[in-house]
Amino acid sequence: MPTASPRALAAVNVAAKLLLIALLLYSVTNQDLVRFAGKAMTTRALTYPIAALIIPLGWLLLGRPRPYPHGADTLLVTPFLIDVAGNAADLYNTVLRFDDVAHATTWMLLVLAVGMLLLRLRLLPWVTGALCIGFGATSHILWEIIEYLLMVSGSSGLQLTYGDTVGDLALSLSGSIVAGAWIGWRARLRDGRVASAG
Repeated sequence: MPTASPRALAAVNVAAKLLLIALLLYSVTNQDLVRFAGKAMTTRALTYPIAALIIPLGWLLLGRPRPYPHGADTLLVTPFLIDVAGNAADLYNTVLRFDDVAHATTWMLLVLAVGMLLLRLRLLPWVTGALCIGFGATSHILWEIIEYLLMVSGSSGLQLTYGDTVGDLALSLSGSIVAGAWIGWRARLRDGRVASAG
């Protein structure tokens, strides 16, 4: 199977980050639009860029190991890009079940990003898959806690319900399980190739 060149991966990575920043700037300078009402876009603008810095900073701290993980870096940014783009295009308010699809998809991408990094550690396949699923579940529980705290603080127009929260947790867990299973399968294939080569 052909793989993308490092230059192409780097270009996609940079483009995703630039688009995220552009959409965040658009959202905070147009907060009077109905699509951004109650969406805490300023909070998003202050926190989402962190996703674009996590892997580059980790890479620097680890002594710049090669190759640079452009795939994982892009995957880590993409969930935040989907969220901001969905708000900017008013998809959350106009497309039925967009929020549901976004929850499953964004957590699948987030777990894939973490999984690609875990593959470098060469852990047992089932351990790699389980860590991915655990990360997905834990990160989404923390996300829901933050959303709840924002709602009760009055700093956003979120109107969370028990049903909505449980539904979101189920969808994100589904995406996490799919991603974790795929990463575990990739680790198993890798180990099989190593064994056959030995």
